[in-house]
Amino acid sequence: MHNLVIHRPRNVDWKRAAGLLYGDWGTSKAYVTGLAFLAAGYASLPILLAVCLLTGLVGYNYIVICRHFPEGGGVYSAARDQSRFLAAMGALLLIANFTVTASLSGWAAMSYLGVPPAHVALATTGLIFAVGVANYFGPKHGGSLAVSLAIPMVCVVVLLILFSLPHLTLDYTRPPQGGFRVNWLAFIEVILALSGVEAIANLTGVMKLDPGSTMAKPSVARTARWAILPVAIEVVLATSILGWAMLSIPPEFADTLRQRKDDMLKLLAEHYGALAFSPEFGRLFGLITGLVIGVLLLSAVNTAISALIGLVYIMARDDELPRSFRRLNAFGVPWWPMVIAVGMPILVVAFVHNLQSLAGLYAIGVVGAIALNLVSCTFNRHLRLRWHERGIMGLTFVILFAVELTIAKTKPDALFFAICVVGIGLGLRSHAQRRAGLRTVTVPHEVAAVVAPGNLTAFQLDLQPSSGILVAARGPTAVLRFALEEARLRQSTLYVLYVRELAVNLPASLSSRDPPKWQNNPQASQIMLSMIDAGQKNQVRVVPVYAVSDDPAATILDLAATLGVEMLVLGASHRRSLARILKGNVVAEVARNLPDTIQLLIYG
Repeated sequence: MHNLVIHRPRNVDWKRAAGLLYGDWGTSKAYVTGLAFLAAGYASLPILLAVCLLTGLVGYNYIVICRHFPEGGGVYSAARDQSRFLAAMGALLLIANFTVTASLSGWAAMSYLGVPPAHVALATTGLIFAVGVANYFGPKHGGSLAVSLAIPMVCVVVLLILFSLPHLTLDYTRPPQGGFRVNWLAFIEVILALSGVEAIANLTGVMKLDPGSTMAKPSVARTARWAILPVAIEVVLATSILGWAMLSIPPEFADTLRQRKDDMLKLLAEHYGALAFSPEFGRLFGLITGLVIGVLLLSAVNTAISALIGLVYIMARDDELPRSFRRLNAFGVPWWPMVIAVGMPILVVAFVHNLQSLAGLYAIGVVGAIALNLVSCTFNRHLRLRWHERGIMGLTFVILFAVELTIAKTKPDALFFAICVVGIGLGLRSHAQRRAGLRTVTVPHEVAAVVAPGNLTAFQLDLQPSSGILVAARGPTAVLRFALEEARLRQSTLYVLYVRELAVNLPASLSSRDPPKWQNNPQASQIMLSMIDAGQKNQVRVVPVYAVSDDPAATILDLAATLGVEMLVLGASHRRSLARILKGNVVAEVARNLPDTIQLLIYG
């Protein structure tokens, strides 16, 4: 069997990555402004500015992290360089964050779409379940959709700022009240715009490479910088101005502002649209604003659930969670991770009955995960960080660590939620490692260097593939018999490829210390053993090739080029119509992108 390096397709450019980031960061202003007013009233402007400053600071740090982790720079990948346990802790905190992100985004979406407050919880539950049903067929890759949804959101924000500019005033704002402790606690209440940057760091493994870099030495520094920087600038400026616009509404509307905290931007659209033109225009602009923000928040729910599925699955792949979590349905989606990704947000909505409480649960997970990522990178001496980058990263960690301790001290519900997620996760981790026979062994650096996988070159086969025929099949079909006959006539090597489709958005590279084997897949074993036996009987050299991929078409193309085959044989697709619409056609995708030097034969 060939042990080939399978590269994930790098097809996410900076615009798609920025669109996905904007789905979290851009929508945060939809509820951050209202919660800030609820926390500090007309004294909330300094608090909003402080949150915007921290958001920009975290964005800068993640630009640096993405430059050094082109295969995935989220907390699970970055912390793993220091400690598996630290990485597992960060991943579990991120699971808590994604869970609350799905619930929080769904709740805010229902509020902006005009669902009556008494029915928001039920509507949010239905929304999360519907998104879970949609993800049964595989994750909805929302990069292009996110860009499409971000454009109208930006337009609405720009119009809202333009309508409010003539009316901005500091007459109603008040200086911070109550001393440092009171304002620090109010600041804690409003930290709700950070998790999107973790999702972007996880995407570096599929981002388009920078000019001049290669798959062997990847670099996505430029792509990541352009994905994060414009979104961070928009979030900081727009949130600051819209917060100022909120505080420019006269105090006699203070009760209305508190009542409409869940859809504050919709209220601002109605108010300033009416001042700019007429009350009728204000109501219309408010409806449009609510619809645009609500739809983008729906996309954020899907992104959170998809990311949660991928994170739970990759932990199971690394034996950090039970192996049963790896089992896939017919469309390549892991069963248990999908159940967890849908069930946990629904459970949170069932026990939490308002946006403010959801916000309280949100921060402890995302702040803890980001803090772990930053401290891991700060003390990672293998990263070639400039002195000021390491210093800024360390300073940001200190701030976030103080925030995390404050949340744990002042929000018992958030602490209880985090303890439940981390405790259950560590319990499952211990069970998984015990079942897998894993033990932790401490050895000197010299011994570790000798037995490192990269140093065992004597055991790595250097197989230079010659020209031949590559056939890809999912079952013992007639296309295999045809390919065997063709290989015998041409006296060519026959490469039999089985691609196990994995429909998961992964937060890290598919590469693993324990690469997948066809012998562990019953269907693949049946195909490979029968083809090897048939090849021996007919004097044809049969080489099994097995791959696990989240993009079968890209994997087939990659392997056809890597093996240097002269012909690629595919079976005609007989996939059901609904699945073909949702997942696409692998044969058509391969046909569009196959190099001219390789013949394509579709057998049907």
